[in-house]
Amino acid sequence: MSHVFPRHCHTQPPVAVAGDGCFLIDASGKRYFDGSGGAAVSCLGHSNDRVTQAIKDQLDAVAFAHTGFFTSEPAEQLADLLIKHAPGDLDRVYFVSGGSEAVEAAIKLARQFHIENGQPERRHLIARRQSYHGNTLGALAAGGNAWRRQQFAPLLVDVSHIAPCYEYAERRADESQFDYGQRVAQELEEEILRLGPETVMAFMAEPVVGATLGAVPAVEGYFKRIREICDTYGVLLILDEVMCGMGRTGHLFACDADGVAPDILCIAKGLGAGYQPIGAMLCSDHIYGAVERGSGFFQHGHTYVGHPVAAAAGLAVMQELLDRDLPSRAHQLGQHLESRLHAMFGQNPHVGDIRGRGMFRGIEFVQDRDSKTPFDPKLGIAAKLKKAAFAEGLICYPMPGTRDGRVGDHVMLAPPFVATEDELDAALDSLQRAINQVLPR
Repeated sequence: MSHVFPRHCHTQPPVAVAGDGCFLIDASGKRYFDGSGGAAVSCLGHSNDRVTQAIKDQLDAVAFAHTGFFTSEPAEQLADLLIKHAPGDLDRVYFVSGGSEAVEAAIKLARQFHIENGQPERRHLIARRQSYHGNTLGALAAGGNAWRRQQFAPLLVDVSHIAPCYEYAERRADESQFDYGQRVAQELEEEILRLGPETVMAFMAEPVVGATLGAVPAVEGYFKRIREICDTYGVLLILDEVMCGMGRTGHLFACDADGVAPDILCIAKGLGAGYQPIGAMLCSDHIYGAVERGSGFFQHGHTYVGHPVAAAAGLAVMQELLDRDLPSRAHQLGQHLESRLHAMFGQNPHVGDIRGRGMFRGIEFVQDRDSKTPFDPKLGIAAKLKKAAFAEGLICYPMPGTRDGRVGDHVMLAPPFVATEDELDAALDSLQRAINQVLPR
């Protein structure tokens, strides 16, 4: 009997024993194509020699040195490399162990910045419906997914949630893409005015919404208007690139596709590529300077922030991404993936939308294509797709609750950037077999 507390008590997952390129192998020898990197993590696949060697070398040097006493060479080098390529005036890097920690740090830094800046009345955070920012309590409060929040609602701080930029389901027939984006962006200004401009500290959003919407990018012009509104009212812009960043969407930083730069940016997942738990919060020189000139102390921290081995792994991952120009490869492979998805599923009467950027793609399934009516959640379409695809040797990321946290189904694909076109085609064949098994004819 296992004493591991699993994610789901009523299933017994196979034991992973090996990784080979884009494949994971279980104890029976069965191979699974990692079509989602777990949750958009494994951008380099599972057997990258450069990263594993960097981890071994760092373990031979020093495994742990607490940041209350020391910094480390890999942390310093990784921070320099991130800032060299970061958008806008991002200038400082705060290392953590994952995405939720990065978001928690961002929220707390936003609050402390305004205190250091002589505006302690700024306390409100605004985010978006159907967003996902992590599972710690602060990150969960920022997230706008009703299902994830429901049972923990009494524990969550109050966060305002405006509309997402979800063109497929929410753009009106009489609106252009641009006009739709401007309309939903305007909800931010309306909410700032409702709360009182002097009380709002930050707005948080994912450049491409991952888990809860299924790889949904904003329409052109949306984030530029968001940036303008934030600047008008002195509100910090926090972009959560935990899932969509680090080359996943064809840009090292996902916000580059939208032509905007945040005040605070969160990354994780692809930064460690699965080889070590690591995330980071990047902030502008303006924000760091306020702390530096004020108390000089960011009142936050975890035991393993800036862990030398994790930083060494992250540094090696970044070097692989940059030296091999893998974000560009993700863009190119993403075009192939998009073309194949439309060719295979574009005419399926239960496929409502195919979307995404780079190697970050989503398919939304519907009961009726013309009306965009979702399936009854009692059918459990997403769960059945996950099970059927897994049986076919494909790891993908199906999720329910696409529309409002309760109804709607989608599947996300986020394969390694090192996959071949033949491997992607074979994975889509597996997905097609799974869809044919699950969806009504």
